[in-house]
Order: sequence, then C-alpha cells, then structure tokens
Amino acid sequence: MKKDLLLFFALIIAALSAHAQTDSERMNKLIAELTPLDSAYKAQYENKDYSAAIQSINQMLKIWNGMELSKEENEKYGAAIKNSVAILYYNQACSYSLANKRKEAIDAFRQSVAYGYTNYRSAKNDEDFKNIQNDKKFKKILESIHQYDKLFILQHSKGYNKENTDSLPHFRYQSPENYPLEYTRNFFNLDSVAGNGDEISKFKNILKFVHDTIPHDGGNFGFCESDPIDIYNYHKTTGKGVNCRQLAITLCGMYLAMGYPARYVTCLPQDANDSDCHVICCVYSQKLDKWLWMDPTFNAYVEDDKGNLLSIEEVRSRLIANQPLVLNEDANWNNKKTYNKEYYLDYYMAKNLYWLECTDFNCFNPEPRFRDIKRTYIGLVPQGFTSKATEDTMLTSDPDYFWQKPATAKN
Repeated sequence: MKKDLLLFFALIIAALSAHAQTDSERMNKLIAELTPLDSAYKAQYENKDYSAAIQSINQMLKIWNGMELSKEENEKYGAAIKNSVAILYYNQACSYSLANKRKEAIDAFRQSVAYGYTNYRSAKNDEDFKNIQNDKKFKKILESIHQYDKLFILQHSKGYNKENTDSLPHFRYQSPENYPLEYTRNFFNLDSVAGNGDEISKFKNILKFVHDTIPHDGGNFGFCESDPIDIYNYHKTTGKGVNCRQLAITLCGMYLAMGYPARYVTCLPQDANDSDCHVICCVYSQKLDKWLWMDPTFNAYVEDDKGNLLSIEEVRSRLIANQPLVLNEDANWNNKKTYNKEYYLDYYMAKNLYWLECTDFNCFNPEPRFRDIKRTYIGLVPQGFTSKATEDTMLTSDPDYFWQKPATAKN
C-alpha cells in the first residue's frame, strides 16, 4: 500500500479550515470518531498486525455507511466522502491480501473501484497485492480502470500537426541588460552561484540554488510580485514556501538574468476539473541547441538512457513511445522526500503533460500581482483538444512553432 493512502480522509481534511472544523456538526463528529481509528489502523498496518488493521477499517466503514447527510451536506462533502470510502476499501483490500485472505481482498478491491478508485498504476505495482496479482478476477477488475491511467491517457491522445501559425505571436525573452534583470544577477550573486563550469553545470547549479533557497508549498500562492527578488523576500520575511508557479518564475528570471533564454511552462492535465497542474522551467542550451527540462520544485531534470539531457517535448514523446527515461538521482521535494521516475514521470508528469501553456514574453515579473498588464498565453494541445481551461489561451498543435528557437532578446 502506498503511504499516501494511509490518511484515508485527507480529502475531507483538505476542505476544512486550519482547525479541521466544518460548518457541519455531523461532519465534525464524524471526523472526531474516525481520527483515533485511523491512527490505530496506521499503527497496526506498520506493525503488520493485519487482523487488527482489518477490524479498524471495518469500524470506519461502519461509521461511514451509517452516515445520514442532509442535501446540503451531501452537495458539499459527498464527493470527498465517496473518494475516502474508496481509499478505505483499497486499504482493506491490502490488509486482506497481506493476511492471505484472497477472496476478501478481491471483494474489497472491487468495492474500492465501485466507489471510484482509479489509480491503475498504484494498484498494479502495489506489493501488498502480491498474493492476488495473478488472480483472474483481480486482473479483470484492475483492467477495468486501465482507461483512467494517466500514462494511458497521454499515450492515447491525438498527435500534433504542422499548422499555419502566421497569426500567432513570436516568443520573446527580456534582455539581461534590462535593469531589473541586471539587479537580479547582482542581488543573488548569480555568477558565483552558477560557478565556473560549462553551460550545463551552470543550469544545474542555478536550479539547485532555487530549490534549496525557497521551499515549495503547493497550497500557498505567496502574496508578492512575480519576480525572483520579491518571491525570495516574501519567503525570508514570512518563512513560508511558495507554489510551483512562483518557483518556476523565480528560476526562469534567474536564467534570463544570466542571459539564457528561458520559459516557465504550465503543464496541464486532460481533465479540466482536475485543479492540480504543475509549472516547471525550460532553458535554452546553445551547446545542445535545444530547450532543457528544469523543475525547481523537485530539483529535477531528465535524461535518456545514454545520459543526454532532454527537453519537455522529448520527455513527453518518450513517455508516449514507452522509451527509457532517467530522472536525476537527487530529485527531491524540499530536501525531505526523494522521488523516482515511476512516480514523477510515469504518473505525475504523464498526467500533467497532456497540454502545455506559456506566455509569449518571458521577463522580470511576467505576471504582476498589483498591476493590470495583459499577457498573451499560448497553449500547445493535441489536435482537436479544447476545454474550459483553454478558453483564454491561443491554441496551436504545431510543436515546431511552440518550441521555436529563441530570437534576439528584447528589452
């Protein structure tokens, strides 16, 4: 079982205030009842006392199933409760499997899917299911959710196509001689940060500097301007981290300050109702004559099996073609949790590489917080793809246009 699933009602907690209180007395009572049972279950699971773990889950399911919500409560919490119950049944299936109760494990997994569990890759690779992985019934249930696998969805997306892009703007990059970028270079002493190595080593050193200097907090959009200095000062003043967008803008600004064309790239899922996207950076290498993937949230870059650094487009294409990809060994979150290729690329980024979006002008403070400056955003989408998330974006399916080589930098 994946550790991320242990907190089975995290989906409900996410909807609560900092004090884990809802405006529903019934929900508050429910959470108070479930919290000690969940803690007991986690301890029992970690101690491999699977019989006791099953009993704790059964008690939690009894509480869930005995709930009677008002129409208003159901509208507000119903989806989160359903997802939580799906995870509970998944955890139950894991415990039954580990206790060598195969029939019960398969029945519980079936219930989990019935309640909406769709993480095909997690279930397929879960070591807790070793006892049932070869069972025909388990395989059939597993295959029924294959269609929801994020890599499967990406691999079955429509391709790109050469188009007439004369009406679309050219991508532009602010000159490092622009005063705010000159100031950024001196403020962070970026020449020292970058070091005396070659171009690639400088890219990696600046990437690591941003990752190590400003922590990531996906739930916090820092209340500051969108430039490296303001974002850094916001963290130093408040002690808070910032979201992936602000980290990518910071890295992009530092690359621009050093004279390297760079973009922050919003990577988005197919599902417009999925609010989780990811923002990374790409920097143009004159040495390699291509854009390179740089992700400050996870201190991540990607290579092929021969050690060649890859662009965002190359990573996406290789995911679709099931070709080898290698994530750097020191990829991590806030220097606390390491990430591997299977989660970061095959699941998380496969979900978020369905379509991509960039601004046409990358510069110091590209998205002013307190000034109304209109920016143009351009999206690279599979042929024919539209959704409510693309309504304010100029769309193209032409990768040659989208990943065009940088022109002369502009002030």
